Amino acid sequence: MSSKQLRDVAFGKRFSVVFILTWALSVTSLPADEKGRRKVVHVLEDDSGAVIVQTAPGKVVTHRGGSITLPCRFHHEPENTDPARIRIKWTKVTDALQFEDVFVALGRQQRVFGAYRGRVFLEQAGPGDASVIIQNVTLEDYGRYECEVTNDMEDDTGFVNLDLEGVVFPYYPREGRYKLNYHQAEDACKKQDAILASHSQLHKAWLEGLDWCNAGWLEDGSVQYPIAHPRDQCGRKDTPAGVRNYGYRHLDDEHYDAFCFTSKLNGKVYFLKRFKKVNYAEAMKACVRDGSVVANVGQLYAAWKFQLLDRCEAGWLEDGSIRYPIVNPRSRCGGAQPGVRHLGFADKKFRLYGVYCFRKNTDKAADGSGKTKSRGDSLISTKSNNSIPVNATRAI
Repeated sequence: MSSKQLRDVAFGKRFSVVFILTWALSVTSLPADEKGRRKVVHVLEDDSGAVIVQTAPGKVVTHRGGSITLPCRFHHEPENTDPARIRIKWTKVTDALQFEDVFVALGRQQRVFGAYRGRVFLEQAGPGDASVIIQNVTLEDYGRYECEVTNDMEDDTGFVNLDLEGVVFPYYPREGRYKLNYHQAEDACKKQDAILASHSQLHKAWLEGLDWCNAGWLEDGSVQYPIAHPRDQCGRKDTPAGVRNYGYRHLDDEHYDAFCFTSKLNGKVYFLKRFKKVNYAEAMKACVRDGSVVANVGQLYAAWKFQLLDRCEAGWLEDGSIRYPIVNPRSRCGGAQPGVRHLGFADKKFRLYGVYCFRKNTDKAADGSGKTKSRGDSLISTKSNNSIPVNATRAI
């Protein structure tokens, strides 16, 4: 049998097992804690009543640069199962049902794959623990993970969703609106220290107030846009607020803007104080002389979200755009909503502005990677503690 046929058989078996286990799912609600929240534990059982795999029922949450545990526990009957014959495999699963190998262990032998090398380890908290720790979490780590435990011919799986605290922002290049195909949108976000946002990330941003009238690519190849305040210029005033969806579009031939997602910075964005305003080339030199570089758009949004950077002065960014971040709105600073104001793209040679610089942390411990968060859905709010509406300057 070919490797492809084996993969197809395994794939079919995996989903048949999930169907059987889902039918046998039991949910236990524990007493409410002091804040009135109930902890929910999902336990998967086979026909004999033996617990097979247990994973987090909701999401685990961290930020870029942090560390996080993806929880997964297993149990076999009889108890004397040889640990050396138990195989643990972690795989990342995309919306398109594509599988990316992350980690595999058979007894004491372990292997980590691709970009996860040097960052993923078994937690090893005791017998039956298949949890892994991901260190120095990246934006690309966001997504759904499968924990598979195999003992000879028997196997079972569970799923864990890894979420990141971050901010979604719309982006279009100097060339103008609707100039990016899917691949160009991916590259544009990467240049802005970000990735293409997922639908769930865009939906959460909409719940927090993001209102943007131009459609943009998402990571799954769909094109969508969030409307908090319906109006005739954005799909009719009498339609309800929500995330408007154009569906999946042709990745090469169709052109839109992009919705990018970024997370906490390992560094600081600041407005460089100078006696006079400068053109683009002078701005780049000024930041370098100050031991930093000109900030990009994703870094400014992250600073606005996590540093609470509030500056009512327009400044250059790396892509040649002119922006400034407002946490506390006031009339002289662009309106009544917080957000990152965008004044467009300026003539790099003749227009004069201030500049926003980015300085990377040199202290390895400064990214907070020693802290972890692991919460079920019942403990997750749609807004973080310092969350503010993500209302960038509206486009109509």
